[in-house]
This record gives sequence, C-alpha cells and structure tokens, in this order.
Amino acid sequence: MSVSDGLREIPVDRLRPEDAAIELERLAAEIAAHDEAYYRNDDPSVSDAAYDALRQRNEAIEAKYPKLIRADSPSKRVGAAPADGFAKVVHSVPMLSLANAFSRDDVADFLDRVRRFLNLPADEAVEVMAEPKIDGLSVTARYEKGRFVMAATRGDGREGENITENLRTLQDLPERITPKDLLGGGVPEVLEVRGEVYMAKSDFQSLNARQEAAGGKLFANPRNAAAGSLRQKDPAVTKARPLRVFFYAWGEVSDVSWKTQAEFNERLVEWGFQANPRAKLCRSLDEIMAEYARTEADRAGLDYDIDGMVYKVNRLDWQDRLGQVSRAPRWATAHKFAAEKAMTVLEKITIQVGRTGVLTPVANLTPVTVGGVVVGRATLHNEDYIREKDIREGDTVVIQRAGDVIPQVVEVVADKRPAGAQPFVMPDTCPECGSLAIREEGAAAKRCTGGLICPAQAVERLKHFVSRDAFDIEGLGAKNVEAFWGEGWLKSPADIFDVEGLTAKLEGREGWKEKSIDNLRQAIEERREIGLDRFIYALGIRQVGQATARLLARTYGSYQGLKAAMAAAQDRESEAYAELIDIDQIGPAVADDLLGFFAEDHNQQVLAALEAALDIQDMVAADTSDSPVAGKTVVFTGTLETMGRSEAKARAESLGAKVSGSISAKTDYLVAGPGAGSKLKKAEALGVTVLTEDAWLELVAKP
Repeated sequence: MSVSDGLREIPVDRLRPEDAAIELERLAAEIAAHDEAYYRNDDPSVSDAAYDALRQRNEAIEAKYPKLIRADSPSKRVGAAPADGFAKVVHSVPMLSLANAFSRDDVADFLDRVRRFLNLPADEAVEVMAEPKIDGLSVTARYEKGRFVMAATRGDGREGENITENLRTLQDLPERITPKDLLGGGVPEVLEVRGEVYMAKSDFQSLNARQEAAGGKLFANPRNAAAGSLRQKDPAVTKARPLRVFFYAWGEVSDVSWKTQAEFNERLVEWGFQANPRAKLCRSLDEIMAEYARTEADRAGLDYDIDGMVYKVNRLDWQDRLGQVSRAPRWATAHKFAAEKAMTVLEKITIQVGRTGVLTPVANLTPVTVGGVVVGRATLHNEDYIREKDIREGDTVVIQRAGDVIPQVVEVVADKRPAGAQPFVMPDTCPECGSLAIREEGAAAKRCTGGLICPAQAVERLKHFVSRDAFDIEGLGAKNVEAFWGEGWLKSPADIFDVEGLTAKLEGREGWKEKSIDNLRQAIEERREIGLDRFIYALGIRQVGQATARLLARTYGSYQGLKAAMAAAQDRESEAYAELIDIDQIGPAVADDLLGFFAEDHNQQVLAALEAALDIQDMVAADTSDSPVAGKTVVFTGTLETMGRSEAKARAESLGAKVSGSISAKTDYLVAGPGAGSKLKKAEALGVTVLTEDAWLELVAKP
C-alpha cells in the first residue's frame, strides 16, 4: 500500500482549499493505482463500492473547488493504459466511462443538471433508457460493409488492445450482419458497436470446477474470469471459455440514422447483436427508481453480475448538445448498488507520513473479509475523525469498503469496548524523521516539518515523479524507487537520468538480469523527451495537479516562458503576478505554492539539472485557427436563454476561447443576458465588447 495523506474522511464541506488540494492529489494517485489493477491487470485491488466511493468523494471535492481540478483527475481519465503483449488500437471515438449516482437525490440531481445544461423548464420530462450495469470487460467491435473486421478493449479510453481474433470466438458476436439487413439499407457502411463481455455465473462455476480438476488457477469472480479469458494470447483458449457479450452503445458510425437510444437498442437486435432485454425506457424519476428497485431485487437471481443501473438520456439530439467532460458523457450516469460492511477488532493505531508531510492515522485490524476481500487495515483520516467517533485501540469497529484503498472505520461498537481502553493521542513528532509535527490553524491534519530531510516525503516525491501520469518510467515503480532510495542511488529526480551510473549499480543485484537492466536503461532514455504539462505535474508542486499543470503549460507555452514568468511573479505587485492569478482555476493560494516552489534554492538546483538532462517539449495548442474566438477571453453573465451556462462555456472553450469569471482590461467579449449587473458595468467602463446571447451565437457560427 502506498503511503497516503490524511484528510480522508473530513466532510467535503469542511475541507479548506489547501486541504482539498491535498485530498484531490491523494485520490488521483489511489484511483490511478486501482485503474491499473482493474483494467490492465484484471486483478481489482478494491471492491466496486470502495472504488466508486473514491470517485464520489473526488467529484464532490471538485464540485466544491472547481479551481483545484487536476489534469490527472479521475474525472478526466478512463481506465488504464493497454497491457503489453497486444497490438494497440486508437479509438476513433473515445470509449468513455460514466459518472456515478448513489441515491435517489443523486439521480434527481443528474436529471436537473441535464435540464439546466439544455436550459429546459424544471418540470420538463427527461426520458432515459435504464439498463443493468454489467460487471465485465468493455469492448468495441467494428464492422465494415456488414463484416466484422476488428475488436479492441477500452484500455485508457483512447487506446486499447487489439483482441479481434479473441472476440471473434464468441457465439454472441455475429461475423456478418445479415444480408437481409444490408439489402434493407439499414446498416451503416461503418458501424462500431460497444458492449460488455461477461461470464455467466453458472458458466463461471463450471469453469472453476474444470480448472480445479485440472490443477489450474481458480478465478476470483466472473469478471476476472471474463477479462482473463478474453485477453489470452491464444484465441483457442478464449474459444474454450464460455464468454458472452451484451451490446449497448456505438462508436464510429458512418451514418447515424436513429434518433433515440431506444431506437438504437432495437436496431442492435435487428442486426443480430445481443442487447440486454431488461433495458427499459423511463419517463420520470419515479419510474427510474422503480426500475432500480426491481432490478436490485432481481439481482441475485440473474445469471450475470451487475453492480448497478445505467441511465442514458434517450434523445440523441440532446445527447449531442450535452456532450462530455473529459472522461464521461453528461447525458449518462451509473446508479450503483450499496456497499458492504463488516465487524472486526482494531488492534493498533499507527501513523503514516505522506509526500506532503501529512500524518495519517491507520487502524491495524484483525483481518476480516468484506465483499470477498480480506481487509487488515483501514484509514482513520485524522485526529478529529478519531475524536469525533471516539475510536480507541482494542475497540470492535464496523468497517466499510466504500471509501478507500484502505477501507474506512464507520462506527465503534461501544458495548464491546474493553476495560481500560484509552483515547488516542496524535504524536507531536514525525515517526519517520523525528521532526516537529504541527497542525496549522484551520488545518485538518498534522504535518511533518522535516521537508526534504524526511525520508517518507522524499521517497513519495520520487514515486510521484515517475508515476504513470508524470514520467511513467517502466521498470521504475514504487518498490524500486524505495529500494534505490534506500541504497542512496536516488536522492533527486535528476539522479534518474544519470542512466549509466544508475544501471551500473544494478549489475549483479538480485532480480536484475542484463535484459531487465537494458529495458530500464531504454525506458529512462525514452522519457528524456516530455511534454511541458507532464513535466510540471511531475514536479509534485502542492495544489498543482494535471489540470493546473495543463493550464500553466497552455498559458506559458514553453518551459523557458514558465520559468521567466515564475521569476517575475515573485514580485506580488508585478504584471506577471496579476497574469498568473488571472488564469482560470488559479488563484492566490495556488499561486503562492507555485511561486514558493520555484523560489526555493534546492528546487532551483533540481530544475537546472533536469533542464540540462531533458528535452521539455513546448505545449502545442489544438488547431482552432478557423475559429472567430480562438485566443479570445470571454466572460458570461446574466441569464442565458437558449442554453445553460455550462453548455455555453463548453462550446466557447472547444472553439479555443478562454472563459474567465471576471472582467479585466484583457477581456475581449462579455456575453450579457438578462439580469447582468456589476460585470456589465465594469465591461462598459473598460471598453470591453458587450454581446447579447444572439450576437454571441451569430459570432461563433461564422466560418
């Protein structure tokens, strides 16, 4: 388990911005690790409920602090990178994931968001297709002129694994769409259908019985069995496995002739694909919840695993307008079933130190099985959480795998408390380096003041530097970073790029052969060229996640531009500082952390060494040269009548405009609807061009 920071279960509405930034960083790292285990290795490290709760907390924090959204945010990422051993397939249309709902209120909020985005009346019905969420492996199958030609896994949503020959072995997959349909003209010349490969429960039991009889590996659950079977190097092995597939969506299509999700489901069946017969059109929240309850009640009797329901806006024209955020469509959501709990004994409370120095108490438990996973540790978040729940060593506690890689303690069974159990007191010193541990005013957790002398922080910073969304150096994972740091080989990120010096030390070391050393050498050399946004993120600056790193890269364009701007902005009265805090999603708090990082002498030395060792690529902006608002700064105010504020902002940004929340002399356009107030007055005073909503729509419609 990776070292984790505190703040884990402080209610979102009690998180300060600086604490929220730390929490978002932790969530991004932990969810990425789970994605790797689930999507790439077919070996989930947490239950679905635990994973969903992680994402739910992440989304709640992002909703409260949108300026802190990271570029490595789980809300911007789907799955994990494709596994080695399969040819890669770039999805022409990304395979997205789904946002989650966990209650009736969440579903109601989803419907309300749809209405607001589309600027619909509050009482307008929003029809959705409701269907069971299959717990399997997401795939896409491509047909050209009615013939099956290619299949791929979802991978990271943009690039998956070529599993054409393996998927071809499934009886549920038509090799050809029937000639009758082709003659009828209803099949697009290019048709990419997407679905979920699964293994029926009965087939899973039979497979494991055969595996046991043959002395083979037993699978943990049907999902793992399906994923492992589909990703066999030998298609004959896949063919011998009882795999099924439900289709429910489309990717690239040469001619979309259907108007609704329901109509597409009908087409799937006409074309010979398996669509889940339980899919149902719902016209109200009450109908949606009734279908959810019915499916949950029937869940145990189904011959396939499901973990919730999926709701999709039925009308395709609305789907098109709603569009998507980075990892998920706005027009769909997944409504998950409830998490599992268990009771056990808290034997001891220990302290872990995170990358930013936060001290996190951890419950060491008598191992207990929760949701099919043996749990021996659980987060206790921080001293306030311990005090509020009165958690003590020796207590019998209820744990839930619904909030972390380390499950959380949700309550104490008071009548089982042993005599003499004492309240827990957080230490005043860091357990790793002995430095003073302080709790700043308003902070939720204690923090080690040791900084770079603290080994826990140093190691975690190096782990972050080589993590998947940073330098992503294959062969230099967390365990090797810890080992190399312990040997004194890695003290600074720049030490990584002393390739010959590092690899020479590995010769003769247990577990390192000539091939593995060569592979590491090659992996490091391949990362000498890196994009500016990934480089900024890799530095591990507090409150600077992927989203902020990308904003900085887009704003300054090059590393030299960034470095010069950070130097100039050290003067808080300078124009450079004003420009920095004017960047959307960056305010004074984030700016202070940025400037503090670039001002620190040790960091300057590391940056100079990295600059000498790397080719940091300039940020290349998307081609919006034909857009009339490319590079323009736009502010929206008042009530928009033809579209919601979110839709307007999304469209402006897609055209290369920068959307700001405040008026300045650098604002190009203020789009003012009814009810515009102080922003309109300020724009008029500064001579900013003011547009009505109609005038704005006319402007962006120009070729």
